[in-house]
Amino acid sequence: MAKSGYINLMRLKAAYYEHRVGPQLLEDVTKALKAFPEFREELFDKLHAFFSRYFSKSGSICFAYTPGHMGVYEKVYSDENDVVLFWKTHMLYYVKTDRLFRDLKVELDGHTFFFDCTALQHKKNNEKRQLVFNFEKVERDGTIRMGVTYSESGRITKTDDILKALKKAEHPITEPLLLKVLRVFEKQSEVDFFINKDARGFLREQFDLWMYQYLFKDGTAWGAVRIQQLQALKDIAFKLIDFIAQFEDELVRIWNKPKFVRGSHYVITLDRIAAQDGGVKVISDFLKHDGMAEQVKEWVELGIAAKVFSAKDILSGRGKDQALVPEWRSLPLDTKFFPSLELDLLALFENLDEAIDGRLIKSENYQALNTLREKFKGRVDVTYIDPPYNTDASEIIYANDYKHSTWLTFIADRLILNDQFLKPSGITCITIDDFELHRLRSCLEQTLPKNEFLGVVAIRNNPAGRSSIKGFSISHEYAVFSAKTEKGRIGRVERTADQIARYGEEDETGFFEWVNFRKHGGANAMRSARRRLFYPFYASETSFRIPKMVWDSDSESWAPMEKPRAGESIVWPTTNDGEEKTWKWGHETALEKSDDLTVRPDRDGRPAIYMKSRLQDEGRLPSDLPPKKWT
Repeated sequence: MAKSGYINLMRLKAAYYEHRVGPQLLEDVTKALKAFPEFREELFDKLHAFFSRYFSKSGSICFAYTPGHMGVYEKVYSDENDVVLFWKTHMLYYVKTDRLFRDLKVELDGHTFFFDCTALQHKKNNEKRQLVFNFEKVERDGTIRMGVTYSESGRITKTDDILKALKKAEHPITEPLLLKVLRVFEKQSEVDFFINKDARGFLREQFDLWMYQYLFKDGTAWGAVRIQQLQALKDIAFKLIDFIAQFEDELVRIWNKPKFVRGSHYVITLDRIAAQDGGVKVISDFLKHDGMAEQVKEWVELGIAAKVFSAKDILSGRGKDQALVPEWRSLPLDTKFFPSLELDLLALFENLDEAIDGRLIKSENYQALNTLREKFKGRVDVTYIDPPYNTDASEIIYANDYKHSTWLTFIADRLILNDQFLKPSGITCITIDDFELHRLRSCLEQTLPKNEFLGVVAIRNNPAGRSSIKGFSISHEYAVFSAKTEKGRIGRVERTADQIARYGEEDETGFFEWVNFRKHGGANAMRSARRRLFYPFYASETSFRIPKMVWDSDSESWAPMEKPRAGESIVWPTTNDGEEKTWKWGHETALEKSDDLTVRPDRDGRPAIYMKSRLQDEGRLPSDLPPKKWT
């Protein structure tokens, strides 16, 4: 949405209720109560009693307050009691969190302060913004008038200046008193803004439940007139619900409408430009452009060019002999500095969309996903999601302390959109820490029940540990993996003919290949270096065994205590040239891991011992405990 667009819609919503809904409602009530005008006051009381439960302080339509004693529910769904198991906000689109600062009069220690919020606009996003207070004047009655704004360009509250101004106005106060009254103002309510996905269906369902309980809870026998009054109440309530839903449905359509791109630019390295026909000429034009000074400044700030740098050094030669200097081939050219030349650059590429190998999008993430969905639907292999961990322990510039139900709501909507981008074999990785791990897992299961949960990987992100008030020093977080379908697999993949030819066989731990059990190169592979690793196998064409042996200390060799059976031959770790090597394991380990050994003919057709060699990259299942180098 455009800057402050949602807030503008909220203002339109207030005007809509005031000028459209109010007058029309009063007209409808007058018509409905012609037969029983005495019911008018009770009708408004009951309408207020019902609708007040479902409108939050921000105007959102949800389970704002449903006290148990009213009989609709036995539990309390309120801002003070965030019921996660019910997930009270699951039928809402989360928009933002903000504080509803209003003009406030504060009386403290014999002084009266008035905070003027006229210049204080709602934040357009969930960024953390500091309040700035300034002294305006002292009213005739002695009230100290303070102005309130959000910080911009690093502005802060200058308490010394406020104290000096008050002293000059002959209203001196102490610094502790000033700080105390500022804190009183800052404690105003923080609220969440939502849009109900189906306001009409939600409110009608709730009203039917309310009406049913009202009619049948106490077993009262209602007369014909009372039934007519209650029917009029329902008619008016449903008309009011239709008014509410009409605007709410429009908000839903605006929220989900693909957004216009406010600006786009391209970042292309010089070598890719120079590789196109006419590319060097275009680079030369860019070097002469006024925007080149800003481009060079950016290169220096990013540390990819020296502080003493001349754009003239990028090309060598003249005319047709001009060429890109190899030293600068990786410099990225950003078209935001060269608006008049952007089309000349883009014209070099025959299929620009295919040439682009990455996109960086600055947007509210739900809106970005929704806008890009049709273009990239079903085309993505892997998505990585790094949501707010929902704890102020992690310092980020946006809100990071949501109510659990609010956090679940905006996570769920984005997971649903993200899933539409994935290929059938696509995988999603979400990083999180202990605070929301269990709720994220439940959210995945409820939001995307057909997806395949692959597991959770522990990530050692802080070897020193993060201090906490109690319990353990936290040194880890998690990566949660989920696949769109059963085709999404990590490590192990469906084998193609090329993979079978390359990797050979596969067992429960992944691909492997058979390699000779005899050690090959190096002095450590010689029998003279490790004499205990030189021992016999008795092998037939299809099987092998290690005979019982004793160690002869005098000859430093193993002496078999039994002879080969019929059809068996003795296999030693010797080369075809008779060079005595060693086996890779001692005989005890070989016995323990005999399932990883086999007998196969060597190049000369003689029996040889082979072992499974696990693949380190493709085809091997990774551990859920990452290597130490992960940080």
